[in-house]
Amino acid sequence: MIVLDTHVWVRWVDPQANPLPTQIVDCIETADRLAVSAITCWEVAWLVRRNRLQLKLHLSDWLDQALQGSGVTCIPIDQPIAVRAAYLPEHHRDPADRLIIATAIERQASLISLDGAFPAYFELADRLIGR
Repeated sequence: MIVLDTHVWVRWVDPQANPLPTQIVDCIETADRLAVSAITCWEVAWLVRRNRLQLKLHLSDWLDQALQGSGVTCIPIDQPIAVRAAYLPEHHRDPADRLIIATAIERQASLISLDGAFPAYFELADRLIGR
């Protein structure tokens, strides 16, 4: 399973706005299973609300299509993920990103992100794709 960081998911679903590097797209499209953290759905909604992201569809329609339409699973934030996120080193202070990292670790999944802070997490050493 591969967990997608928020910006990767958005750029993969709507590549015309800001295409991902070809090797990232190939990795996504050949993956057995794709997932996002539930916090990723919140982050997309927050970005839309703050006018930092414009979608071609209404938010709920976009989320439906980006999940069910593309076969991406939404992983809920459970207790192990929440605790792991709270105790990660503070290389990244963004709670959403910390929850995404914790989701990949707890689910023993790979993580695709282009975020420059993610490689600082030794917990992602063999899981991080994109940096």
